[in-house]
Amino acid sequence: MTISSKGADDAAPVTVGHGPRRVLALHGWFGSAQGWGWLPQMVDGELFTWAFLDYRGYGARATVTGEYSIAEISRDALALADSLGWDTFSVVGHSMGGIAAQRVLADAPGRVERLVGISPVPAGGVPFDLQSWTLFDGAAADPANRRAIIDLTTGNRLSGRWLDEMVRFSLDHSTREAFGAYLPAWARTDLTDEVKGNPVPALAVVGEHDPALGADMMRETWMRHYPNARLEVFANAGHYAMYETPVRLVTVLEDFLGR
Repeated sequence: MTISSKGADDAAPVTVGHGPRRVLALHGWFGSAQGWGWLPQMVDGELFTWAFLDYRGYGARATVTGEYSIAEISRDALALADSLGWDTFSVVGHSMGGIAAQRVLADAPGRVERLVGISPVPAGGVPFDLQSWTLFDGAAADPANRRAIIDLTTGNRLSGRWLDEMVRFSLDHSTREAFGAYLPAWARTDLTDEVKGNPVPALAVVGEHDPALGADMMRETWMRHYPNARLEVFANAGHYAMYETPVRLVTVLEDFLGR
């Protein structure tokens, strides 16, 4: 396995492996190209090549500004695929990256071989009540809100040290401006009509301890949108399977993506 980063220019990804199966990875709201837990270390580099994109305002592209929209992520992702010479590829998106992956599918349906969402935001976004919106909307300015969100979405069951490290990573790998702007982008974008009925093989992976983007939400959204959909529910995981159950996650992903 090989892990490399091509630098901090506008389109440079972190790449893993050199195999013939090509995978474009789109991170979550608290993540970055480097924020995939143990998954990159476990990729079968002989079979797969993964490219992990940083969004504008995140990671190696923290100084790159933009509109911070789901459509912009898709445009940047497709530009990355072009720069790598990838005519076709699979797309894996975690959380916010889940709706971004579906935007890529809508924008370039003939290029996406397989679609995977890990605790994905559905194509129609996420409804919030006022209390929840206040918590999430305050997360850009208040690290305590970020910690509370990560704790909530993993079932209030993981160590305080891990929660603190996740918050620190988020603060270090995203700008406050970008982080704040991406919230309405992923929560209030609706591209359901553009993807519903698409025949792409589509896998949703969720954790049993995720109270919002779990199995029930996927049955109402993902499983209805994609006729060739499959749902995997992981025991002992919440919203961050790449940290909580990484061995199981990479096993399921490689089985699905390698077919």
